[in-house]
Formats: sequence, structure tokens, C-alpha cells
Amino acid sequence: MRKVISFIKKEAVLTIALLLALISSFIIKPSKAYFDYIDYHVIVLLFALMLVVGGFKSLGVFRLLGEKMCRKVHSLRGLTIVLTCLCFFSSMLITNDVALITFVPFTISVFCMISCEDRLIPVVVLETIAANLGSMLTPIGNPQNLLLYSMSEMNVIHFVLYMLPLTLISFVLILICICRIKSQPIQLAEDAAQKRGNVFSDYRFWIYVALFLVCMGNVFHLYSYWVVLWVVTVVILILNRSLFAEVDYSLLLTFVGFFIFIGNMKQIDSVNTVLMQAIAGNELLMGILASQVISNVPAAMLLSGFTTEYGILLYGVNIGGLGTLIASMASLISYRFFVKTYPEQKSVYFKQFTAYNVVLLVIITAITMLVL
Repeated sequence: MRKVISFIKKEAVLTIALLLALISSFIIKPSKAYFDYIDYHVIVLLFALMLVVGGFKSLGVFRLLGEKMCRKVHSLRGLTIVLTCLCFFSSMLITNDVALITFVPFTISVFCMISCEDRLIPVVVLETIAANLGSMLTPIGNPQNLLLYSMSEMNVIHFVLYMLPLTLISFVLILICICRIKSQPIQLAEDAAQKRGNVFSDYRFWIYVALFLVCMGNVFHLYSYWVVLWVVTVVILILNRSLFAEVDYSLLLTFVGFFIFIGNMKQIDSVNTVLMQAIAGNELLMGILASQVISNVPAAMLLSGFTTEYGILLYGVNIGGLGTLIASMASLISYRFFVKTYPEQKSVYFKQFTAYNVVLLVIITAITMLVL
């Protein structure tokens, strides 16, 4: 029983998705139609990207880039800008989750080295915000983008141009927040960070680059997602099969659960009509509000089944990643890393996280509503 409770606490969103799928299956009996509910393109591409990004991470590519950039700065504000920008821009290609998994522990270790641990909380909070907002620029930046990109049938250029104004506004606001942080001189020793070999001369790095380009070929609609699945799976099996253990299978199963639930709900005319009427014209606010309660990935999945205004919904669920700690599941990654290292500062982190997020949520929402 304890193991069940522990699993539910750890995988709350997955549990909800599977429970909703199970309940809905009593209303709409399981059939072959269930297989048609699932967007295999999203599942396959997420799976492949997890493997490829895991390969880069195993070589220490992102950490190495971070270490090299941090050695160039000589002030606390400069260090904060570098670390925050690393999360903001890297999340566009490696997803917000991976950006935070990579750079938050690195940030904690760097601040310990320069004895500035008392200044750490706002930096980690801003890194989290940067990863959540930076990732919205590209279709592969986060799961909700990939889902809505697939459903909307946008091309990549259209998608990026559509999300660019909101991304630029977010970046400017993040820089303003950083400028409000008091700075001081720092000295980051050359050997402060772990020395690594030149990963760019490692043949595996270039194979991962090639696999990433294979994934991007599908994003640009050059060939079927089945090509991506076979190529990436076979190469990873040969190159480093341990990467399969690093895949977030709970996220993939969460998608499957929600696909089945939404598919079943759309078969019930009364429910489908009510939800479509409730969401129509309110995609932005519904996306933001739903994200605060169930996080932005499941919010995107639920709402996308009952609207065709995918562009407005994109804004809603990406802005909705701000706000509460669970508005974006990626935010929990930073929280867990920080609390594990400084458990006594849990409440302080939560207060500062909420303050920064709520203020930015209100400002960005107001700007977006004025523009729309």
C-alpha cells in the first residue's frame, strides 16, 4: 500500500491521466477506435528526442558549454545572466526539463564555489522561469508545443514567427528581473569546474548531431515519424543502449492516457458540445487557468480536444507555465534540486518562486490580451 501511495505522489499527473482513461472506458467501451485516438507522431518524436538529448547529456556537452561560458564572467550579475540565458536558449532545443536538469545542479555547485549561496534562490527561480518561457519558441521546446504543433499542422517557420514576439517580451522581462538583483565581484577559478575532455572530437557527439537532424527532418515534415523511430532506435541500440533507461516513460504514458480520455469524451455529443462552447473564445484564459491546477502539458492536451484555435491555446498554456509551482512540471525539477541541498530554505524558495512567477504571469498575460 505504501508503494502505491508513493507512486501516486511521485506520478500524480500520470495517475490522473490513466484514471481518467479508465473511467471513460466504462462509458465508451474499448475498441479498435482507441488506437486512432493516439497521436503517434507526438509520442514517437518525444521518445526519439529524449534518447538523442540523453546522448548529448551523457557526454557532458551542455555542462561543458556552461562551464566555458561561466569562466568569462567576473560579477554575480554577469554570472546570473549567463546561467539564465543558458536555460532560456538551450531549452529551445533540448526542452525545458533537460535544461533545468543540466544547469540547476551546476548553478548550485558554482554558487557554493564562490561562497554566494545566500544569493542562490532568485537565480534558480529565474533559471526556471527562463527555461519555461524560452522553450515556447520552438515546436520541440516542450511537450505541449510539440502536441499543438502537430495538431495545428503549422510549418516550423510559421510556428517560430508566431511565438517570437511573446518570447522576446519574456526575455526582456527576465533581464529586467536580473538587473534588480544586487551584484558583486566574483572570481571563478579556472579549475573550479570539473575538467572534461574535448567532447567535440568524440565520434559519438557527431552521431548524436546526425540523429538530432533526423528528428528535425520530421519536424519539417520531410518524412514520416516511422523513419525517425527506426533510425534513432537502431543507432542508439548499437551506440549506447543504456539511454533507453533515461527516457521519461511516465510522460509518454501520460500522453496516451489523456489521448484516450479526450478521444472518449469527444464521442459523447453532450459533453463535447458543452466543452466546446465553454472553451470557444476563451482559449487564452482557459489555458492559463487550467495550467495553474493541472500543469500546462495536460492542460494543452485536454483543451486541444475541444478547440481549433491552437495558436491562442499555445499562448495560454505557455504563459500558464508561470504562476503556481505545478503550473509547469519542469518547475518541480528546480524545486527538488534546491530543496534536496537546502531543505531548511524550502519555504523561502516557495515564497520567492511564487512572487516572481505571479508578477510575470500578470504582466505577460496583460500584454498578450492587449495585443490579441
